[in-house]
Amino acid sequence: MMKKWLKTFGTVIPANAGIQCRSWIRRWIPAFAGMTTVVAASAQTLPYNSPHQTLGAVTCASSLCHGAVKLWKDSPVLQNEYVTFSRTDKHTRAYKVLFNDRSKRIVKNLGLKQAAHEAKICLDCHAHNIPTERRGERFVFSDGITCETCHGPAEKYIASHVSPVSDPAAHHQANVENGLYPLNDAVSRARLCLSCHFGNKDRLVTHRIMGAGHPRMSFELDTFTEIAPKHFVIDKDYSERKKVWDGVQVWATGQALAVAETMDIMVDDKRGRDGLFPELVLFDCHACHHPMSELRWKPKNVFGASASPGLVRLNDSNMLMLRALTATIDPKLGDKVREQVQKLNRAVAGEGDPKAAAMELKKLALDAAPVFARTEFNPAVVKRVMASLIDDGLEGHYSDFAAAEQASMALQSVGAFLTKQGALGNAAQFNSNMKKLNQLLANDEKYQPAQFVAQMKEMRTWAGK
Repeated sequence: MMKKWLKTFGTVIPANAGIQCRSWIRRWIPAFAGMTTVVAASAQTLPYNSPHQTLGAVTCASSLCHGAVKLWKDSPVLQNEYVTFSRTDKHTRAYKVLFNDRSKRIVKNLGLKQAAHEAKICLDCHAHNIPTERRGERFVFSDGITCETCHGPAEKYIASHVSPVSDPAAHHQANVENGLYPLNDAVSRARLCLSCHFGNKDRLVTHRIMGAGHPRMSFELDTFTEIAPKHFVIDKDYSERKKVWDGVQVWATGQALAVAETMDIMVDDKRGRDGLFPELVLFDCHACHHPMSELRWKPKNVFGASASPGLVRLNDSNMLMLRALTATIDPKLGDKVREQVQKLNRAVAGEGDPKAAAMELKKLALDAAPVFARTEFNPAVVKRVMASLIDDGLEGHYSDFAAAEQASMALQSVGAFLTKQGALGNAAQFNSNMKKLNQLLANDEKYQPAQFVAQMKEMRTWAGK
């Protein structure tokens, strides 16, 4: 997974980044929100659970709607969204993947009676797998992940979203009330994207599925938002209709929601266990998958004293990011996060109630989301976040591959923001450092923590200039 997005993303920030790198996206609009906005967004029904009928991707594909080959002059939207998405976005090929040899091998290894393109555990994320009664006449599975998979079933909003507009913001809100899923909202987007690219109580790439041959899951919201083919532009028209989140806020929110979803899965009696064992996908892969001659246990980590050696460690990569963010933005909350992760680790090791510890950490993660929403992520704040990430790396806290991977994507996100603001400094040197850092993550089975620390030293030298 790491190789794939590195190849797509390439060099992170060119020296003339103001022109070339994410330059056309107007992302720096003052932060909005507060508790009410975040809570309301988090309560939005995910599209696959919507009671409304899915009409089918072809409903959006007319040249008068979103299927135009050329941009429409003076239109508030591009109107070629379907063309861009269907031709260039890998989501549209998600269903077709289920017919390849790897998918056939996975279902065979799992002992499933159905083929991959018929099995619910595959269709839930490789297609818009909704009940038959909610499929319109023009709905087809072969469309893969379609417009309505992400934007919500269009039955109720298909008419309202093309009606005359006098108040763009009110018009968009009316569409949301009619079932349009608010992907512009970072919390809502995080919940939806994480539901497949990470997992939730409804659907999850389990340890069994990975053992059968499924790739390891790797995801960070801002990075994956940016490397996806763009079928929208955040411009004046967009910002009049919708609230706009800065990329660093998107990254921060994604980390908070990932921790919350992890805790939900952990305490769920169905998803959190697999027979005698806990669901092992919640734990660090390389705590077990490494040669026994490699002695990786350390008596202390960023959260405090480590539990006993010989115990499988939780995958705390998102927790590390959440700690770095909260420690910088809200130190009191940061202390609570650090202490609660320590309590959770102890409880998992048998010293306490793991479910109670997990629910308290979930609460803290959800408390962090509105904090991030109302924080003004100006260059000074973002530089402190970057420094915290680098310092954690220098202390060896990214000894697990998943943690190093998240740290790398985080540095790319904050680096892109600082470049946009003209506050990064030597972007060419930052690019060079990131390229070296990413090369160390090209193969998770060959990851060497000491090399990552050494590269973080170069990053610190650059940052100190």
